Amino acid sequence: MEVSSGNLGSTRVLQVRGRLDHAHARDFETALAPHLLACTPTGSPLVLDFSGVVYISSVGLRVLLLAAKQVKAQQGQIALAALTPIVTEVFQVSHFNLVLSVYPDVAAAAAGVGA
Repeated sequence: MEVSSGNLGSTRVLQVRGRLDHAHARDFETALAPHLLACTPTGSPLVLDFSGVVYISSVGLRVLLLAAKQVKAQQGQIALAALTPIVTEVFQVSHFNLVLSVYPDVAAAAAGVGA
């Protein structure tokens, strides 16, 4: 699992690649933490680019759920973009597409969170 970051306008974009499973969830959570702290009304909205995520387990979903709860409590904005077909299926079955805003690509997600 790899995470790299950049900006699209005022939006922070994290590109996530690999598997979000038991073996990698803690690393993902650690990489995500400082970006979540900045995800406030006066900070940066956050987009997670999942175009490189090939698998997500319940442990990975848990990390996303906790991130969504934290951002909501901070009154920030977070969205996911470019889910791969297998991740899309997991999101639909688990109804995570109702927990987090999901967009077809990074540009749409950035526009959706206010870039």
